[in-house]
Amino acid sequence: MSPIKLSLAARVAGVALAVLAPALAARADTVAVSADRMLDVIGGVEVDKPLVLIVDGRIARVGKQGDLAIPAGARTVVLPPGMTLLPGLIDMHVHLTSDPRISGYRHLEYTDSFWQVVGVANARRTVEAGFTTVRNVGSGNFDDVGLKQGIEAGYIPGPRIVPATYALGATGGHCDGGGLPPSMDRDAPNVSDTPDGYRHLVRKMRKYGAEVIKICATGGVLSKTDSVGAQQMTFAEMQAVADEAHMLGLRVAAHAHGTEGINTALRAGIDTIEHASLADEESFRLAKARGAWFSMDIYDDDYILAEGAKNGVYPESLEKERMVGLKQRQTFRAAVKAGVKMIFGTDGGVYPNGDNAKQFAKMVEWGMTPLQAIRAATSEAAEALGRPKDVGAIEAGRYGDLIAVAGDPLGDVSRLEHVAFVMKGGQVVKAAP
Repeated sequence: MSPIKLSLAARVAGVALAVLAPALAARADTVAVSADRMLDVIGGVEVDKPLVLIVDGRIARVGKQGDLAIPAGARTVVLPPGMTLLPGLIDMHVHLTSDPRISGYRHLEYTDSFWQVVGVANARRTVEAGFTTVRNVGSGNFDDVGLKQGIEAGYIPGPRIVPATYALGATGGHCDGGGLPPSMDRDAPNVSDTPDGYRHLVRKMRKYGAEVIKICATGGVLSKTDSVGAQQMTFAEMQAVADEAHMLGLRVAAHAHGTEGINTALRAGIDTIEHASLADEESFRLAKARGAWFSMDIYDDDYILAEGAKNGVYPESLEKERMVGLKQRQTFRAAVKAGVKMIFGTDGGVYPNGDNAKQFAKMVEWGMTPLQAIRAATSEAAEALGRPKDVGAIEAGRYGDLIAVAGDPLGDVSRLEHVAFVMKGGQVVKAAP
């Protein structure tokens, strides 16, 4: 094409784009959300009469009512008087395909695909409770990846899921199931006993959809035969997981109750310590030096001890919970005081998914301010996920994930147990009454 013809074509294209631009803008899905007040979790202040503009699922602008113009044709959501707007909440430790009412050997009464049905129901409960993002740190059969795909394709409602697929562990360890005689057992697809074996498993889980890697560094409460605090992976094995995952752009979460397992995981480069029940001063020092987070499920103790026996929890597990529950809460208080970075993780599935927000009051009871607890489930969680530009705050560029509660959650954090309004990606999931 000659230079003259090329110039003419460019001008024609420019005119066409100028003509089409208003029409394209008009077709963009725009929603304006207003409320009496909004909690700026990053600034730590409440904003009166906020207005949030969301375009095609992401926040475009945040301002004040009257100062910020609402585009023509935009949908409007005016929340009832007295409502406080917050970013969608993030739970960094859930198991959506678990039901605590079916514990111990009762699992054996159900076929494998049953748990995906449980996941569909729990995904709805979770997002309607205001948790618009979750990190699912362990599920069988890659069920969490299937849930994520179903939610993103619009088949079912649910939160944004960051899946771990299978949690990785050692033979006979917390992530190796257990409880069956040898004649009925089988080799698990998530178990290894060598550093190279763990490298292979990290690659395998990533291949099939993992966006975070979970390991079992120590024993646990709900596994029948191990010691809750005993280390189950070596330093070399944990380091192999961390190095391989980080090379692939993934972060690593370590189930770790016991002191040595926690400290070994931190030295190996693990990003988040789950449970952290028996962490000590050295654990706090290592976590702060290495920029790691603690995710401590301090609400669980109430539920397990109150409902566990009825639900079929092994007697051995109940005894372990009685041993570790109070110590974990005392560790939580000490970690907060020491300045360890904390994220909100509940172990949903060990108690009923959808009741996630009950942990906020426990976090405040054991040493946090309401703002610290809320940040653990918003801005701090987003940082730990490695997704601070997507979730965790009401800020231009992030997803239009919003919730609202009646009254002031900084004055009474338990108000977050009663979320009245949920929006995910600019779409209303739960309308305010």
